[in-house]
Amino acid sequence: MPYALIVAHGQPSDPIPAEQALAAYAAEVDALCDGVTVRSATLAAPGVFEQRVSELPDDAVIYPLFMAKGWFVTGALPKRLAGRNLRILDPLGVDADLPGLVAAALRDTLNKNQWISEETDLVLAAHGSGRSRNPSAVARAFATDLAQLLSFKSIRLGFVEEPPSIAEAAAGLSAQALCLPYFACHGGHVLEDVPQELNEAAFQGQVMPVVGELPRIKHHIATTLSRLFHET
Repeated sequence: MPYALIVAHGQPSDPIPAEQALAAYAAEVDALCDGVTVRSATLAAPGVFEQRVSELPDDAVIYPLFMAKGWFVTGALPKRLAGRNLRILDPLGVDADLPGLVAAALRDTLNKNQWISEETDLVLAAHGSGRSRNPSAVARAFATDLAQLLSFKSIRLGFVEEPPSIAEAAAGLSAQALCLPYFACHGGHVLEDVPQELNEAAFQGQVMPVVGELPRIKHHIATTLSRLFHET
């Protein structure tokens, strides 16, 4: 049976909870896959990624649960494969279907709240970077694509590691607002930085799950992996 390894960054300061959470995530994807065995590893848990890679057959693929095709995907992953010529797929954040999947989740939330999108503000809380423009460029491109699918009163981008901050993006909004953490996994930024920034902005709206946990995302990853091996 073909194998796929879902890889995420993890939490270097406390690697075990993130490793366990990703394993649970991969198990859900595995249950949805047709004829593909799905396993997981974070880069932060010492030795786990290397152990998982050593167990993979040569036709296995790596699925990066990242929001940008940056250094971790293009540099760290290939280096840590230690010579294994395994195929690394494009990460979640640059998937062409992602804006449509997120738009569907946003429509579901708007309907549950009985809100009209044109009267609702959306805050995209993203990572950004003080060293590379790539993460923020991916987030901005996503915001542009999303705006073509769903008309909000405003779509505001805020970042953890570069301006404008999430607090600046979320300031001055009414309770009819949504915040979507533009992250693949729950981690320190989502659990600590995003809430802190929203509190600073006195944000009264609703905070949604991170992108990777939205409805349809696990199904989409499972479908992507299943189709990949069926086509080959």
